[in-house]
Amino acid sequence: MSTSEKTTTDSAQTTENSSTQPNQDTGTTGVNIMTIEEIHKLLPHRYPFALVDGIIEYVPGERAVGIKNVTFNEPHFQGHFPGRPIMPGVLIIEAMAQVAGIVFAQMPELQKGLFVFAGMDKVRFRRPVVPGDQLILKTELLSVKGGKFGKVQGLAEVDGQKAAEGNLMFSIMD
Repeated sequence: MSTSEKTTTDSAQTTENSSTQPNQDTGTTGVNIMTIEEIHKLLPHRYPFALVDGIIEYVPGERAVGIKNVTFNEPHFQGHFPGRPIMPGVLIIEAMAQVAGIVFAQMPELQKGLFVFAGMDKVRFRRPVVPGDQLILKTELLSVKGGKFGKVQGLAEVDGQKAAEGNLMFSIMD
């Protein structure tokens, strides 16, 4: 077998292993990752409102870090804004909320059901998010009350720069 054939074979095996065992402990960092398929098992959001492309870090009951690849093909860019596409701030916050949903969906002490926004505090937008950016969405659990309320601190970054931040509150919808 030639070197290029071996590289192609090794590459295919690596891809197969990573796609068939996506939620394995990374070994070096002690955190879990999730594919889009695993995210869809936990969250009800679907196109065009599924705003998380992957979870790159997850510590049960504590925090999650997700990614959102921003592309020009997204429907909101047709009107926000023609000639100067900028991701709406509410969608950046929604993406953070979906990453927080990964934490809430896997907490056994919380009631099962649909978590919805109950409020937002200290939300600030720091830089525009445009097609071609990759949002890194970090959420950290701050509190849980009564098994049906939760609060997280969220941060959205692009290339190490803050794009948005704030505290997000959630409640189980009856």
